[in-house]
Amino acid sequence: MEDHSAHPLDSTRREFLRKAVTTATVAGIGASSTGVGTAAENDDRGPLTGDPFTLGVASGDPLPDSVVLWTRLAPEPLSEAGGMPDRQVPVQWEIATDEAMDDTVGRGTAKARPEYAHSVHIDVKGLEADTEYYYQFRVGPDRSPVGRTKTAPAEGADVDELRFAFTSCQHYPSGYYTAYDHLADEDLDLVVQLGDYIYEGGGQGSLDRGHEPPREIKSLSDYRIREAQYKTDSNLQDAHAAFPWLVTWDDHEVENNYADATSENNDPTQEFLERRADAYQAYFEHQPLRPSRMPDGPNLPLYRRFTFGDLAEFNVLDTRQYRDDQVYSSEEAADPGRTILGDEQEEWLVEGLNDSTSRWNVLAQQVPFAATDENPNPDVQNFGGGDKWDGYRADRERLLDVMAADADLNPVVITGDVHRNYAYNLKADFSDPDSETVGTEYICTSLSSFGDGSGITQYGPSLGEPWQRFFNDERGYVRCTITPEQWQTAYRTVSTVEKPEATVRTTASFTTDAGAPGAKLASDRPAQPQQSAVEITEIRPDQDGDLNNEYATVKNTGDTAIDFTGFILSFEAGSQNYTFGDFTLDAGQTVTVRNGSGEDTATTLYADFGGPVLNNSNPDTVLVANDDGIVLAEASYAPV
Repeated sequence: MEDHSAHPLDSTRREFLRKAVTTATVAGIGASSTGVGTAAENDDRGPLTGDPFTLGVASGDPLPDSVVLWTRLAPEPLSEAGGMPDRQVPVQWEIATDEAMDDTVGRGTAKARPEYAHSVHIDVKGLEADTEYYYQFRVGPDRSPVGRTKTAPAEGADVDELRFAFTSCQHYPSGYYTAYDHLADEDLDLVVQLGDYIYEGGGQGSLDRGHEPPREIKSLSDYRIREAQYKTDSNLQDAHAAFPWLVTWDDHEVENNYADATSENNDPTQEFLERRADAYQAYFEHQPLRPSRMPDGPNLPLYRRFTFGDLAEFNVLDTRQYRDDQVYSSEEAADPGRTILGDEQEEWLVEGLNDSTSRWNVLAQQVPFAATDENPNPDVQNFGGGDKWDGYRADRERLLDVMAADADLNPVVITGDVHRNYAYNLKADFSDPDSETVGTEYICTSLSSFGDGSGITQYGPSLGEPWQRFFNDERGYVRCTITPEQWQTAYRTVSTVEKPEATVRTTASFTTDAGAPGAKLASDRPAQPQQSAVEITEIRPDQDGDLNNEYATVKNTGDTAIDFTGFILSFEAGSQNYTFGDFTLDAGQTVTVRNGSGEDTATTLYADFGGPVLNNSNPDTVLVANDDGIVLAEASYAPV
């Protein structure tokens, strides 16, 4: 993609841009639908008290000739009304081709209204395609930070490269947004946020970043304060100001595990829909979404499509607003009438994929698409689907059929939700691991949720998921570079989210070649660790609540002793981890780690997690990783 910022505009082109933008339609909250909105004279009744731009600026939903500019006036962002008077306030905006805002090509005035929390959404039209712009807001003497944005390439244009990053799950009390600090320094055209932008609970954490209000939020005022609290993070503001964003939600923007009009706690439908309406309005008020997507009560049409020349088409999905409620058995999940997308959205998606002429076709969505509930033991009926696509198999099978039918589709699914990094090959039939690979899925870990991870990393397939190509338990974001020939994915992980400063590194890189779906390891990280003489010889899950019944026995099958210091034995495949202290396992010897309490010996150690890890109806796996976190051995629980 050509970088227009490297080529100053000549005077003729600048004059054309100024004319095009200033005569274009500008639709914002309170702006005229046929021209630039002008505030009524009696709306301007003196200056505001304090800086109105405490939540920064943002842009989003780029089209070839248009982009949305956003800000919200909030001198006191954690107060009920943001510290704003109960009246309309005129907000001036301008857009330019330079960061100094000298070459202004468009300006106008919109009204920030109290009924929308004094947010403004300016749909600036008449812009040039594939062009970098800068923008700024002003209220009286106060000026906002300058934001950078970029329009999409023209439809059908030859595009050589597109660079973007995607993120998800940014629980505020769990960690600092160090990843956004590094993301803002990347060379990108776009950022995609895949949900759990906020969390609705009252958690306080241990980092002095406790939720406000300090309770589960349910009212419009509460959701506004929570959205504003997240927006006060300076690293998040920097990332928003650096690039245009595409956003979609998952569940925590409203309530954990809600499904359509069904709440997790089975609240009365009307009561929950009122809560959903409040949450949707607050979400809209704090995101760079077009005014046309303004919610209508508990409904907000969030799924939409963006095309970047002939190179890539992004289908931004909503797997939460229209889904059937979660089920927890394979039999229920196989019901052909169940849907995660809803009929209308699924029809829109399938038609779009069938009609697409783009080189790459992206499904930007929330929950794992690949099968994650298979178990290598044929005697075990394991279901880990819940709210994933595993619980909506008919929808998944129809999309897999679409992918399989067109060799030129090059489908890539990008996903959040699960607080781990994964790469998957998407199989035409997940019941047959040898079936054709028809697509690729790259899953991003959380930005901060769950705090620092264990660092456990697995290259290649897992026992229960032979289509897996990568697993990693760290925090960060995913950076992608797309060309007509290849998709490149870099898993960028930070050293910590529990301190304000952190380094970043690329933990692993994968490629997908056009016409050859599937993820291929491209980085130098070891696919086969040196300590290959480690074997899990016996495992047993918790039984009857007696933790000492759950254990794993590990053997050194080699000829020399292995220093186990810093090694990790992970029950439940990464969820509960025992880290070895100063320990050496001699050649031919075994050590047993029990998930309970007792006296350590030379051959038995105790993890004592303080609660059961598994139950017999949901068998899982045990991993052993070395002191670099790389998985050495894996075993699956046998049926009890």
